[in-house]
Amino acid sequence: MTVACVGITVLDRVFRVDHLPKTGGKYVARDYFEVGGGPAATAAVAIARLGMNVDYVGRVGNDDVAAAMIRELNRYGVGTRHIRTISEAKSSFSAILVDDQGERLIVNYQDSDLSGDAEWLKEINFAPYQSILCDVRWPVGAKYALEQAKQLQKQSVLDADITPQDITDLVTLADHVAFSEPGLAKFSQVDDPIDGLRVAQTKTNAKVYVTVGSQGCYWLEGETLHHQPGFKVDVKDTTGAGDVFHGAFAFALAKGMPIADIVAFASAVAALKCTRLGGRDGVPDLATVEAFLAANK
Repeated sequence: MTVACVGITVLDRVFRVDHLPKTGGKYVARDYFEVGGGPAATAAVAIARLGMNVDYVGRVGNDDVAAAMIRELNRYGVGTRHIRTISEAKSSFSAILVDDQGERLIVNYQDSDLSGDAEWLKEINFAPYQSILCDVRWPVGAKYALEQAKQLQKQSVLDADITPQDITDLVTLADHVAFSEPGLAKFSQVDDPIDGLRVAQTKTNAKVYVTVGSQGCYWLEGETLHHQPGFKVDVKDTTGAGDVFHGAFAFALAKGMPIADIVAFASAVAALKCTRLGGRDGVPDLATVEAFLAANK
């Protein structure tokens, strides 16, 4: 089995602080490290850590940041044959502040030269993939990949986080749309996540979900609302938890699990990730997840 993850890859520059800043000023970090990030790329790492073949599909600049990100993806076992280097662009990176409660503040830079057309995706054969995951940070790439999934009758997942662009066409194309709470509020123009889900359902034939931090995940099947509570863990860092959730979701979807089991599995993987620092090193392997789920029935 193989999954494709289409979207952005980012170098995260992470600063550990006592508290997230409330005002401007100078602050001292207690620790600092660099690690790859980005919704689709981190989802791909999660899938690889869980033991399934996965290809990351996206663009990078021609710089040292790109080289570092590709080395890391290879180290985790993610396929990088479908990465396109854009010679005139800078690779994406983020500055991330993480406090002692595991909450984070992220400032991302993405060069507009990376957001070019997706013509080169026509060179990729999407037929071998059991599921296709897309983030919303590269809309033209996501649209093409979701159209391919529809034509090939492959299950698709849209990581519907907040983004400046209108994502209605992507929501319409996907089979499963998993919103972050801010992403759903922006899309639905409704603050309450449950009401927002019902608005989103009127705009697509996809199954719609929303992750609400420690409250867990809500989703609709027809008119019926379902809820997977968040697992109680000792949180050290929430960075990448949503990306990991989506990767685990695509993994479980490729495995053919029932929807309730998919959500429980993805929630467990994301919770376990939060018990360790970093958006990727904390991703558990499959045996750890299965043991955790067995202990938390």
